[in-house]
Amino acid sequence: MISSFHAVIPAGGSGTRLWPLSRCSSPKFLHDVLGTGRSLLQATWDRVEPLAGPERTWVVTGAAHARAVADQLPQLSEANLVTEPSPRDSAAAIGLAAMLIHDREPDAVMGSFAADHSITNEWEFRHVIEQAVAAAAGGDIVTIGITPTYPSTAYGYIRTGEALGLPGAPTARRAREFVEKPAAGLARRYAYSGRYRWNAGMFIARADALLDQFARRAPELSAALRTIADAWNTPEREAVVAQVWPRLEKKAIDYVLAEGAAAEGQVVVVPGDFGWDDVGDFDSVAKLRQPLPGEPDSVHAIGRGDVVDIESSGIVFCDEPKVVALVGVDDVIVVDSGDALLVASRAHAQDVKRAVARAREIGRADVL
Repeated sequence: MISSFHAVIPAGGSGTRLWPLSRCSSPKFLHDVLGTGRSLLQATWDRVEPLAGPERTWVVTGAAHARAVADQLPQLSEANLVTEPSPRDSAAAIGLAAMLIHDREPDAVMGSFAADHSITNEWEFRHVIEQAVAAAAGGDIVTIGITPTYPSTAYGYIRTGEALGLPGAPTARRAREFVEKPAAGLARRYAYSGRYRWNAGMFIARADALLDQFARRAPELSAALRTIADAWNTPEREAVVAQVWPRLEKKAIDYVLAEGAAAEGQVVVVPGDFGWDDVGDFDSVAKLRQPLPGEPDSVHAIGRGDVVDIESSGIVFCDEPKVVALVGVDDVIVVDSGDALLVASRAHAQDVKRAVARAREIGRADVL
């Protein structure tokens, strides 16, 4: 356990690329999409709770998901479950958590870790976070940069600079720039240059330093969050949140703080090579569930259905006890959730969000 370290798990988003498994009412972080016996949220808790302890581990989620989160995480303190009445992206979620943490423990260091990512080497992950906490001692924002293993167009990138030689963080480097998701040609340049790393959306900082950045770079958002935080442990909380929250700026913390701070040399990158994936679509799920050596490369079945596969490969999710037969199809995705059926190729997994948009256009919000 790291002294005075608080872990924050933002649990939001609807995971449209994992529809119809992931819904607005039951988003992907509540599901065991990787077949480990634990939901993505529970797996995230299992990774970060040993670093912070249950009394310093927080979850920020929508009010509609609070009961499900509490049921899945019985060790989570009710005081550490922060509920949002509506989605306002990561800047508002992390900013409010930072204020509540700072009010409780002024010398705290906090880290933010998404509820719906996969990490396979947890020992290395914890070692990297220990370095990040050490690097945050000087007041910089610290982020984790993942070494690219292929030229991905689905991730943002961080351009890194010189090694800093920080005590307790020997691999830390200066972050020079946050880069949007690139086109394929640019992604190849980034991946093979050795100077760019994937942005995994993990941020570690002293709570006071993070709040200083909010006050400087997003003063209106900072002031509004301060109003909410001041009322949080009072009878006026519900009324204040109802009045202030809907007016908050809806932006990611990358845009609100990290990009500007990096341009001014106030962001540090600690490299992380611990088997990270954002589980962003069913192609990612299929890769993470690839067969072990010696196992047949066939269809992976998840859920209650029985799969009959004849010269086929892919992945099948089924909520109901039915038989799904696949004959002569390769790299197929089949998701049967009872009221909706998805059939797609792995090559078009990113386009599942377009099907969600189309369903909304034709008036089928009931399945979203």
